[in-house]
Amino acid sequence: MFETTLAGSLPKPAWLSETQKLWPQWKQSGDDLLAAKRDATLLWIKAQEDASLDIVGDGEQSRQHFVHGFLEQVEGIDFDNKVTMGIRNNRYDAQVPQVVSALRLKGRVHAMEAQFARAHTKKKLKFTLPGPLTIVDTVADRFYGDKKAMAMAFAELLNQEALALQADGVDVIQFDEPAFNVYMAEAAEWGVQALEIAARGLTCTTAVHICYGYGIKANTDWKETLGQEWRQYEAIFPALARSSIQQVSLECYHSRVPPELMGLLAGKDVLVGVIDVASDVIETPEQVADTIGRALQWVPKQRLFPCTNCGLAPMSREVAEKKLQALAQGAALARVRYG
Repeated sequence: MFETTLAGSLPKPAWLSETQKLWPQWKQSGDDLLAAKRDATLLWIKAQEDASLDIVGDGEQSRQHFVHGFLEQVEGIDFDNKVTMGIRNNRYDAQVPQVVSALRLKGRVHAMEAQFARAHTKKKLKFTLPGPLTIVDTVADRFYGDKKAMAMAFAELLNQEALALQADGVDVIQFDEPAFNVYMAEAAEWGVQALEIAARGLTCTTAVHICYGYGIKANTDWKETLGQEWRQYEAIFPALARSSIQQVSLECYHSRVPPELMGLLAGKDVLVGVIDVASDVIETPEQVADTIGRALQWVPKQRLFPCTNCGLAPMSREVAEKKLQALAQGAALARVRYG
């Protein structure tokens, strides 16, 4: 009961890259960079195990960005001539690559990361991939001319890699779709369909993570414009409830999401965000357990997985470590309270 997990990303050590940035520059290159990525992955697997998390991940230590880390192994994308583009409905500008021809994988994308992580933990292993709609929102289209068509093309590539990750021994494959909270109509109309293509044929656990973004200023400023109730989930949860995706990861703690919206996910596992990624204040075990208790009004005990609201990549390493510990300690307290 209350198996703990994290949304995905964790801070990169200062010897690997710039710190507390979403698009950090690497401090190594070539074989030294590969070794540093493996070292950082090992460091965070140990930290998650020491914190007593139940389901661990690689912390996305080998990816500069959660979307572009996948795209770097896709043919048809021009990374040499990036352009500035507004993403997440122009919430902020980003330097993005351009889609210039038909898409196909160059080969395996995340084999090294998944196989290395699998070899170094006996815990359940989660691996994250960007979702099709979020990818479409993080590239400049110079070829397809149709968001849905391009999303379906990316979904096919994601499916190829997801099946290979499953063969690597990954227990949970999670697709990250923050764009679902921005383009609600597209998400409901064809975003979930694209997601199911990405997950087609998987027998491991499948998940989708939908949040209100990393704890960066552009996101916190945007949240202040959303009013007293954040009801974006209401538009997309019914479509997800009808889908084959097994788990839905959502933002809860310190958010204005009406908790009763979790009731729209009947039949799904719910990864309840109990850790705030927009604050350096460390949650107490009591606060985590309280959040779990509130979610239990709408989520059955056996379907509730305490999680972080989003990734921790822009945070300091020390704060992230303490938040992981609070997550596990709070879940342990909740097992006592509600078991």
